[in-house]
Amino acid sequence: MQRLYFLTPDTQTTANITEELNSLGLTQAHIHVASSNPRAWQETGLNKATLLQTTDTADAARRGVMIGAPLGLVVGLIAAWILAIPGPMGMAGVIVGMGIFGGLFGLWASTLIGVSVPDAKVKKFRGDIRRGAVLMMVDIPESQEDEVVSLIHRHHPQVDIEKITREERQHAEGRGQ
Repeated sequence: MQRLYFLTPDTQTTANITEELNSLGLTQAHIHVASSNPRAWQETGLNKATLLQTTDTADAARRGVMIGAPLGLVVGLIAAWILAIPGPMGMAGVIVGMGIFGGLFGLWASTLIGVSVPDAKVKKFRGDIRRGAVLMMVDIPESQEDEVVSLIHRHHPQVDIEKITREERQHAEGRGQ
């Protein structure tokens, strides 16, 4: 799946685009809206964008587990060695237990941080949203991307369409600048 971001000038344009996307087989479950107007999603019948779509929560949680679990394993290994845990099963239990604890702790801590960090694209459009524009987040199969972009640009040339670039994805994953 590919997420496309449509910045529309108003709720009427958003509703028109939604109808066009529905004609391509995309359902309301694929479309979420971020707007400073609380009625925007009610007027269009679309889903309000959640914290998962507007913040870095998911990527932060994944990074937390990827860092916390190995770190927990190392701490478990050191703890088992320092405490001189008898037997291979006791040592393995401490090491695996600390690995699980580290992963869960990393998940929890990084999710708390990720909720406060805006998604890269949402942050880019924050000023436009404050001025009344509507940001549509549409999840589509990659095979339909060209068809969707072409259809929207043909009927709504004023709409900005973007997707997450490789550099933005790497930055969000903590592997870029």
